[in-house]
Amino acid sequence: MKHVDEAARQVDSMAQKLNSMRLLETHNIPYEVAEYPDSLRDAEQVAEALGAPPFMVYKTLVVEPIGGGKPLLALIAADRTLDLKALAAASGHKKVVMAAHADAERLTGLKVGGISALALTHKNWPVFLDKPATELQHILVSAGQRGLNLRVPTLGLVRVLGARIADISMPS
Repeated sequence: MKHVDEAARQVDSMAQKLNSMRLLETHNIPYEVAEYPDSLRDAEQVAEALGAPPFMVYKTLVVEPIGGGKPLLALIAADRTLDLKALAAASGHKKVVMAAHADAERLTGLKVGGISALALTHKNWPVFLDKPATELQHILVSAGQRGLNLRVPTLGLVRVLGARIADISMPS
């Protein structure tokens, strides 16, 4: 991983900075860019490629309430499985379902493997962060593009996303 200044210079040399990075900078939240092969979509494979423990790499899942309403974003560690009943209870819905890959891409405008809550703040969707993340100083999340993750302070991420903390996962 690269330090934020080095990462910012590198990103500046790319076509442009991603909206997720601009958002963090606007809120004075430091971040580090972590690159991995953009062919990877599985969060556990991403963790391995980055040399990071899977419990520190968080995947963003798109979940739809049964009966309508805004989609939800659930951030859980790479080595965990979403507990749909727990998320439904935390979000005040009777039942929720995972969005199919095609639906997640259609709803977000992002590709699976690159879906990022940081890139979707303009949609004002409820964001739920799995409680174990609060025990970590930093976590890695998608930057909004396959091949790029951002290492961010957990509390800063919660603040900028307005994320609700809830126990929403179980071991894989």
